[in-house]
Amino acid sequence: MSSTLLEVTRAAHEEVERMERLVVQDLQREPVSGRERLFQNHRVRNMIETVVTTTEKLVNIYEDVDGARKEEISVLGGQVASGTNLFSTFYDKLKEIRDYHRRHPTAYVLDASEEYEEMLKEEPRIEFSGEEAFGRYLDMHELYNMYINSKFGKQIEYSSFLETFSQFQKIASNLKLTRQYSDYLNYLLEYLISFFQRTEPLQDVGRMFSKVETEFEELWTDGKMSGWECKAMNNENIPSQESLIDLDYYNTVEELMEVGPEKLKEALAALGLKVGGTVKQRADRLFLTKDKPLEQLDRKYFAKGSGVFQNKGSASNSKDKGSMRFIALMECKIQKLCELLKEIIIQTKENIEKKQALTYEEMEAEREDEDVQAESESDDEDQQIYNPLKLPMGWDGKPIPYWLYKLHGLGQEFKCEICGNHSYWGRRAFERHFKEWRHQHGMRCLNIPNNKNFNEITSIEESKKLWERIQARQGVNKWRPDLEEEYEDREGNIFNKKTYTDLVRQGLI
Repeated sequence: MSSTLLEVTRAAHEEVERMERLVVQDLQREPVSGRERLFQNHRVRNMIETVVTTTEKLVNIYEDVDGARKEEISVLGGQVASGTNLFSTFYDKLKEIRDYHRRHPTAYVLDASEEYEEMLKEEPRIEFSGEEAFGRYLDMHELYNMYINSKFGKQIEYSSFLETFSQFQKIASNLKLTRQYSDYLNYLLEYLISFFQRTEPLQDVGRMFSKVETEFEELWTDGKMSGWECKAMNNENIPSQESLIDLDYYNTVEELMEVGPEKLKEALAALGLKVGGTVKQRADRLFLTKDKPLEQLDRKYFAKGSGVFQNKGSASNSKDKGSMRFIALMECKIQKLCELLKEIIIQTKENIEKKQALTYEEMEAEREDEDVQAESESDDEDQQIYNPLKLPMGWDGKPIPYWLYKLHGLGQEFKCEICGNHSYWGRRAFERHFKEWRHQHGMRCLNIPNNKNFNEITSIEESKKLWERIQARQGVNKWRPDLEEEYEDREGNIFNKKTYTDLVRQGLI
C-alpha cells in the first residue's frame, strides 16, 4: 500500500458525500416527461452504484488486513524507528503526497455546483429496440416465435400470446420437464428482467426475487404451488383439471371417440401416455386407464421421459424433482414481473391491435408523429416553440395567451427617433420608456432636459422646436440690462448694473 493511503481515504469520503448531494439535487427536480424521468432514474442509479463501490473500497481500507493504514498513522504521528530522522521522514511523506496529487489532478477538492453540474444534465445511454419505443412497449416477437414453434406452444396470434404467455398452468405437466420449455423460460425471464431494469432502474430486483423465493419455498414444501400441487411432493404425473376426462361417463371406446382428437391428446399428455395415432388408438389407450392404475399399465403405452414409474432409481427421481422445482421457481418469478409490468403488457397488446387495423400510409404518418413527439420531449431547452403569431414570451419561456396580447395592445408598435428608432410594443412599454436610460441618453445628446414637458414626443425636430419655445417663453434670449450691463468702480472691479447700484446706495463704492 502506498503511504498516501489516508489521502485516498479522504478522497473516497469526499466522493461519497458529493454523490449523495447530487442524488438529492437530482431527485428534487420534477421531470417534465417520461423520457426525462427515465434519464433521471438512470443517473441516480449510476451515482448509487458509485457510492456502493466507493464504500466497499473504504471498508477494505478500514479493515486494514495488511496493516498499512496503522503503519501510516504511526509514521505521521511521529512514531519512527530509532535512528531515523523525524524531519527527513516528514519531508519524504510530503513529497509522496505531492507526487500523488500530481499524478491524480482530479483528487483536489472540487465544487460540486461547478464541476459536477453537468452530471445532472447527462442523458445516460439506454438500449431499447424500435418496437419497445423507449420503454413504452414490450418486444416479444422472438419469444413468440419460440412458443408457436415448440411442442408445448399453440398456433395463436401475437396479441393473444401477449395475453396468455404468463398462464403456465395451461401447459401440460409432462411438457414442462423438456429442455425446450426450460430454455424458453430462461429466455423469457432474462428478457423481462432486462426490460424491468431498463425502465425501473431504482427497483431492487434481487430483493424482490428473494421475497418471491421465500414465498415459493413455503408453497412448494406444503405442496400448494399452483399447477404443481402433487408434483412438488410425489413427483407423479397428476393431470390438471382442465385436461381430465371423467371416464365414468363412457362405457365404450366408441363413446370416448366422440370427445375429439384434440381433447384425447390433452388427456393422454396429462397422464404421460403416448399421444400419437388415430382417434381410435388414442381412445383405446385412454380407455385402459378406466379400470387400471397407471402403475399397472405396460411401459409401451407411456411417452418417453414421462416419469411415471418409480423404478428409475432415487438419483433420477431427485434430479426430476430438482428440475421441477427450478422450473416452478422460474414461473413464479416471471409471474411476479408480469404483475409489475401489467400496464405495459396491456399497452403493448393495444398497440399491436391498433397497428393491425392501420394501413401502410397511416402507420407511416403515426411513425412520423411519434418521431416529432420524441424530439420535442428529448430536450425542452433546445426545442423550437411553435409561435406562428409571434407572440411575446412570458415568464415561463412560452408565448403569452392571445387574449392577454390583445388586452395590453402588444400588437401596436411605437418608434422613438430620439432612442435611435428603437421599437416599443404596447402602450405601456412606450410610456415607460421615457424614464429609461436609452431615452435619457438621447435627450442629453440633444442638450435638452428630460422632463414632463417632453413626454409623448419622439421626434428630434419636435423636441428642438419645443425647447426653443420654452426658452423664449422664459425670456432666456431677451436683453436684461440689470443683469447683463456692466459697471466698473475706481479700483477697476466690474459689476453688473444691479449690484453696482446697490453698492453705491450703501456707500461702499
